[in-house]
Amino acid sequence: MTVSIAHQNGLLGNRVRFGCKSSSKNGSAVFERKARVGVGRCHRVARASHSDQVAAGASLTNRTRPDYIPGRIDDPNYVRIFDTTLRDGEQSPGASMTSEQKLDIARQLSKLGVDIIEAGFPVASPDDFEAVKAIATEVGNEVHPDGYVPVICGLSRTRENDLKTAWEAVKMAKRPRVHTFIATSEIHMKYKLRMTPDEVIQNAVNAVTYLKSLGCEDIEFSPEDAGRSDPEFLYKILSEVIKAGATTLNIPDTTGWNLPSEFSGLISKIIENTPGAKDVVISTHCQNDLGLSTANSLAGAFAGARQVECTINGIGERAGNASLEEVVMAIALRGEDQMGGLWTGIRPNHISATSKMVMEYSGMPVQPHKAIVGANAFAHASGIHQDGMLKNPGTYEIMSPETIGLQRGAGDVGVVLAKLSGRNALGARLKELGYDVSEAELRDVFKRFKDLADKKKVVSDEDIIALVNDEKSQAVATWTLRDVQVVCGSAGMPTATVRLEGPDSVLRIASSVGTGPVDAAYKAIDSIVGLEVDLVDYSMASVTEGIDALANTRVVIRPCNATLSSIQLVENAQGAIRERTYTGNAASEDVVVASARAYISALNKMISVCKLEKTSIEASESSREEPVNA
Repeated sequence: MTVSIAHQNGLLGNRVRFGCKSSSKNGSAVFERKARVGVGRCHRVARASHSDQVAAGASLTNRTRPDYIPGRIDDPNYVRIFDTTLRDGEQSPGASMTSEQKLDIARQLSKLGVDIIEAGFPVASPDDFEAVKAIATEVGNEVHPDGYVPVICGLSRTRENDLKTAWEAVKMAKRPRVHTFIATSEIHMKYKLRMTPDEVIQNAVNAVTYLKSLGCEDIEFSPEDAGRSDPEFLYKILSEVIKAGATTLNIPDTTGWNLPSEFSGLISKIIENTPGAKDVVISTHCQNDLGLSTANSLAGAFAGARQVECTINGIGERAGNASLEEVVMAIALRGEDQMGGLWTGIRPNHISATSKMVMEYSGMPVQPHKAIVGANAFAHASGIHQDGMLKNPGTYEIMSPETIGLQRGAGDVGVVLAKLSGRNALGARLKELGYDVSEAELRDVFKRFKDLADKKKVVSDEDIIALVNDEKSQAVATWTLRDVQVVCGSAGMPTATVRLEGPDSVLRIASSVGTGPVDAAYKAIDSIVGLEVDLVDYSMASVTEGIDALANTRVVIRPCNATLSSIQLVENAQGAIRERTYTGNAASEDVVVASARAYISALNKMISVCKLEKTSIEASESSREEPVNA
């Protein structure tokens, strides 16, 4: 007998299996699962009757995502998921990503099934414009077999140049959208905008009207800081932009000020008191300053909002945004019985892979106890909890890790990845983990996998994910690390010798001393590359447990004054000019190698964006060694 445990989760007619194997034995089902217990792993066999096979939200009705129509959703219970990881998420300090990384994340968000991808703020810089345009052209035209294709959105202020730039960036998508905004709270209008309420309304109406004149039919409008705005003024400005042609009204709790009861009341009052509000889609955008962004988003949806704006891992300005994975899984598990039947089109088995990709690319680590995707989310250390888990996993897990695509170990399918494993086995495991890699990428990852497998008996899923993300997170290689050697100890000056391959395929070598081996390696790299940078942040974490664990290193750099004239300053959505920082990530079993690779990755990003390649080559001539044989 085969038992399948599934629950309704709005997966375009699909179900999610809870990763259980079962067989008939003495009139009961035997479930075998592999899971974390404390910091290690163990196999468990538990017995459960058919009455135990109840998953939260276990409606088995298959659903098909309603056709996308701007300003209208034919299924009154369907909630659109608007992901702003690539826009608001990238505004987190230090969360810079390359254009290729943004494109990779957009592809992954499409796999995840988000309805709208806010790809960026196109007017911020030429690089941001090109990244949004590339996402609109590729991801915005990739139609899935069921007809789904994500809406590609660009953010814009109400200025004509911003609006035109945003439309030019997204218009090649099959479903383009422009999201424009202006502040409506008294404090913002008085001190930031220095506009009267009437002037703010006129700006908003002009922006929507101008977008319509450009040919944009899907227009989202946000009254910034709506959570602290006068409700009567909100009704007025929202009704005017509806008349002008807005199709989605987004209600932001910009400062994370509202409580859930307060925010749900605001949504209800807007729907009831704004003329035309029932003919458009109402959206939420909740910041996490008081830790209430997910609660407020769910409260808004319960009150009638049918679009929720959120980010992967909850990254974003200040304390971050509503976390997509928390919002989605709350609706998946409780939407049917506690929220009037709400559901989404998200495919949750891609959540884990998407979370890890965003963490690696943005350089923003996920706290271990983070709901859904944290390292401890499915770990059980308490003896009482372990006893319950061994008897029936449902005692302490309201979902299985497999629901979100987190595989507990290759041993579950009879495959243990080790030094004798072949490339096909590695490729198959990557597919199971949600990664589509090209032959060239697989070849590079396999080479590093074999090097690691020579040092470890078994290579874990976490190791594999770190390796593939390390390969993908490296910027276009202006400089490539070939060798690094360090000498250090209590009795001498730490010394590092580094060999780099430059963009002209010439090897360059340099040695330096420092306060430690990593500092010495960085100084040697600086002497070759020839660019002055400040190290803003350096952090390291173990990928797995044990003495043979991979080290995952993250560095953040910014150019020094000597190169400031060459950098591209970035303007954020609030109009503030900030100096761009560059993040590098790398993984290796050697901490010095991981540190050097991460530093070079950040340098390569800076060189690519700031067009400093020529300066770097000229500055490195003194360390020239010899041409590299082809």
